[in-house]
Amino acid sequence: MSTHDNVLRVGMVGYAFMGAAHSQAWRTVNRVYDLPAQVRMALVCGRDEPKVAEAAGRLGWDGHTTDWRRLVESDEIDVVDICTPGDSHCEIALAALAAGKHVLCEKPLANTVEEAREMAAAAARAQAAGVRAMCGFNYRRVPAVALMRQLVADGRLGEIRHVRAVYLQDWIVDPQFPLVWRLQKDRAGSGALGDIGAHIIDLTQYVTGQLISGVSAVTETFVKERPLPAGSSGLAAQADGNGRATGRVTVDDAAVFVARLDGGALATYEATRFATGRKNALRVEINGSLGSVVFDLERLNELEFLDATRPAAEQGFSRILVTEPEHPYLSAWWPPGHIIGYEHSFTHQMRDFVEAVATGVDPAPSFADALQVQLVLDAVTRSAERAAWTEVEPALAEVAA
Repeated sequence: MSTHDNVLRVGMVGYAFMGAAHSQAWRTVNRVYDLPAQVRMALVCGRDEPKVAEAAGRLGWDGHTTDWRRLVESDEIDVVDICTPGDSHCEIALAALAAGKHVLCEKPLANTVEEAREMAAAAARAQAAGVRAMCGFNYRRVPAVALMRQLVADGRLGEIRHVRAVYLQDWIVDPQFPLVWRLQKDRAGSGALGDIGAHIIDLTQYVTGQLISGVSAVTETFVKERPLPAGSSGLAAQADGNGRATGRVTVDDAAVFVARLDGGALATYEATRFATGRKNALRVEINGSLGSVVFDLERLNELEFLDATRPAAEQGFSRILVTEPEHPYLSAWWPPGHIIGYEHSFTHQMRDFVEAVATGVDPAPSFADALQVQLVLDAVTRSAERAAWTEVEPALAEVAA
């Protein structure tokens, strides 16, 4: 599908945390990068009329609706951006692809492998008609991460032997924190595993060029009952000792697993929302035969790099400040040394997506890439349930058919 007068008219479903981050990026991308198409923020969708109307004005959307089907079916929309909980990703994406709309869908792609397979197959079919689909793993677009991948691809680390990845948060440490949708399996699919574990799975596979082939995992739900949010309905409730309505947490609070990558590397992963004091701590370290590299999201503009080919007297981790114009994505931003932040990863994501759609190139990560992450999530869940080493199921050839 071609653009409309060189304009991509975007409709976004969902306007909370991710919707706000995506809106900032849609507003900014054409003001920073010289792109082959202009973005028009045409329509935003949410279930609550007053709230979505307020969000449309605050976030910069031309109009709003409470019916996502109207948005998907509109002739005035070219791109559907899905920023909803995982339980609606599949239905919205399938409808959008069938309507010939390009699709950007937040991670994880779906709540189940079956849904993810269906979405990847639909995207492959739509691709033949020039319709593009991408999954939003924004951390790929952090310049330091892109440089990390480049160092690995250029052979600077030699043979990759170890991968260590953690994503640590603490926002539900308090047992009185309410039973929000992210703690409900039917809405979120899984807990820390899918929400933040998916990020480090995708990031490490992207950086190393190796896929996770097998895992051995444990998961834990530390707080199994939580107070129901005010005004909640449709949740099975019981009363706690103080007479307050509570509901059961049906997802994991933490997931830890070891893995083998298909290139031979050994890896460890930890995703938790119970790392007291850690707000959004993502860290990846890669050790190779010729060197090592470390990325820490709390130092987003930096890499630690060790070149083991240097003389022993000169070896040690060095700090690379990733702000030079020749570094990935940074030629359009500020002079060297002037740092960027979390929100820029979404602007870079939109840059890549707009360029791909406007020039007829398949964007990455594709729905097939996101399906592979979903298969790893599924293997981790099955391993934890069985207390056994579990192979990652292959993505079936029919996805690309």
